[in-house]
Amino acid sequence: MSFITLVRHGQANSSARDEDSYDRLSDLGWQQARWLGGYFQQTNEKFARTYCGTLRRHVETLEGIAPDSLAAPVRDERLNELAYFDMAQRMETQHGIAIPGDREEFIQHMPQLLTLWRDGALDGVPESWTAFETRVTEAMTEIAAGDGRALVVTSGGLIGMAMRVIMDLELKAMAHLCLAIENSSLHRIQPLSTGLAMTQFNALPHLDTPERQHARSHL
Repeated sequence: MSFITLVRHGQANSSARDEDSYDRLSDLGWQQARWLGGYFQQTNEKFARTYCGTLRRHVETLEGIAPDSLAAPVRDERLNELAYFDMAQRMETQHGIAIPGDREEFIQHMPQLLTLWRDGALDGVPESWTAFETRVTEAMTEIAAGDGRALVVTSGGLIGMAMRVIMDLELKAMAHLCLAIENSSLHRIQPLSTGLAMTQFNALPHLDTPERQHARSHL
């Protein structure tokens, strides 16, 4: 059983309102990833295994972290983000709730969307709540059972669901955690004989200096 270090991808195209447009790193996102890679090098952080989702922003973040020093990553679709924009468009069409335009609107929007999704009140979604929960649980369990410490580059919604499963969180608590997760942040899971435990949340050691405070971002 091995530690898992989850990394949320660097800042993506925050002005996007659809899945395809969002799925690429901004200049800041690339810089966040490079700084994280530098931090791993400075602290001699070693990973025996590397994983990421198949989304472009996952792959680009991993490239920014360590273009040469990590083992070839396993790209696993189970580590991909929930289709937030697709579901938000359906929520607007079916329930008249507009897609948010800024972080404050997202704070209200996310719990509403997750609740409707969980309750099966969004028609035509790409994936059910249960399917998402199942794939996240299976991926985390399998990675934790492997040999050597693992680095996993993924997205905030997946990290939020992993925390919900591990900590048995209510939906509102999960939504609040998702909203708090910053770009390029670190989260650690420790396997125990009784299951998985969260031992670190939303750490940003590579941005925790006065000259880099401007580089912190949520969207």
